[in-house]
Amino acid sequence: MNLRRLWAIMLKELRQLRRDRITLAMIMGIPILQLILFGYAINLNLRNLPAAVADQAQTAGSRAAIQDLLASGVIAPHATAQSPQQLVELLREGRITVGIAVPPDFERRKLDGREAIQVMVDGSDNVVQSAAAQLAQYPLNQPDNFHARAETPISVVSFYNPERRSPVNIVPGLVGVILTMTMVLFTAVAIVRETERGNMELLITTPVSRTELMIGKVLPYAAIGLVQTSVVLLLGVWLFRVPIRGSLWDVYMAASLLILANLSLGLLISTRAKSQFQAMQMTFFVFLPSILLSGFMFPYAGMPPLAQWIAELLPLTHFMRLIRGIMLRGAPLGDLWPDSLALAVFIAVMLTLAIRLFHKRLD
Repeated sequence: MNLRRLWAIMLKELRQLRRDRITLAMIMGIPILQLILFGYAINLNLRNLPAAVADQAQTAGSRAAIQDLLASGVIAPHATAQSPQQLVELLREGRITVGIAVPPDFERRKLDGREAIQVMVDGSDNVVQSAAAQLAQYPLNQPDNFHARAETPISVVSFYNPERRSPVNIVPGLVGVILTMTMVLFTAVAIVRETERGNMELLITTPVSRTELMIGKVLPYAAIGLVQTSVVLLLGVWLFRVPIRGSLWDVYMAASLLILANLSLGLLISTRAKSQFQAMQMTFFVFLPSILLSGFMFPYAGMPPLAQWIAELLPLTHFMRLIRGIMLRGAPLGDLWPDSLALAVFIAVMLTLAIRLFHKRLD
């Protein structure tokens, strides 16, 4: 082995890496991104779960008990309710994840040793369910003559997934993860593939406009995305008995929004990439935060505010709320309009940027 020739090859590789900005960004960026996401954003000790309280007793004791629960830091007031029925409705709409119901005979129940407070939990997320269950262990001030006929004065009722089956929580999220990983990648290589294969020269000579070309690239993959959605839903219902409590039409509408959002993002990547390999590298910067920050693997409520703001920019975050709301809680798409609107705005912005940045010329 000639060490001089070996050294020359090593220098050549290092110079090529230095010139390839995308690869260089991945070498330095991916470890830093992983370290920040896992060390800073991921937190399984949930705090400040959005909650609402329906205090029908309105006594000094009930107010003190509620303040004790709020002081635990597990929940934070997010909405108001007058009755347990309103708490159930807020849970179904996804506006809260925990509801605290205090009955009118709160004081009598405490004296009798019966359950005096009911905690309602959105069980569609198992981690949230476990965190809220901690409230049942929280001690309340008991009278001196209290006889503990109930194990705890606080009961926890889990909605939508009382059996705590993991597939019920995972499968709806998998629809979004699969659509994100495939749709972004499909279109990220769409434009550069035409250039690499020499087809771009033919497209430039045709009267096809930039908008027609972009939309024509997107629509076939949108159909493929709907087929993927159908396959995952069928297998989820058939193999894992995952319920679809809401409208199937709403499920496909939500899936269509995510598919178009991912395809638009992929097109934008494709206009910036110089090769298919570079386009695939760029998609990693979308996949990693999408999977870690969207609420698929780790609860959104446990993330610090900065990570939550970044998560709001990701289409998968909004789709997670939509698909779990429709499939598990039976909420109509209209009640989840903020997340639908966020996806629609994302599609409009990404598609407009992709069309404006694409030029029908070879350079």
